[in-house]
Amino acid sequence: QVQLVESGGGLVQPGGSLRLSCAASSSAFRNFHMGWYRQAPGSQAPGNQRELVASITKGGRRNYADSVQGRFTISRDNSKNTMYLEMNSLKSDDTAVYYCNTSPPPWWSWGQGTQVTVSS
Repeated sequence: QVQLVESGGGLVQPGGSLRLSCAASSSAFRNFHMGWYRQAPGSQAPGNQRELVASITKGGRRNYADSVQGRFTISRDNSKNTMYLEMNSLKSDDTAVYYCNTSPPPWWSWGQGTQVTVSS
């Protein structure tokens, strides 16, 4: 089972930027399509309550949710078993815990996520 570790979250003002990282424990990472998900405050724990905000195929093709299109950029470095999410022009609605995992399912075990809080 591949382990995933998210990092890079924090508190940022509206309009600010953050860069999230997702480190995978295995080179199997490079053979899977991946995505960034988020779970807003107060939502339920099950995986199907998490919103897919961006995805990237193992070959590098990207897709974005309408809510983040033009503001977020997903990328991956298969040589480092790592995926990134560059987030710009952040809004209060982007406040959530962000997770990485395969996209589409079946999912690997979920990591602990990284908290992003957008507030003045």
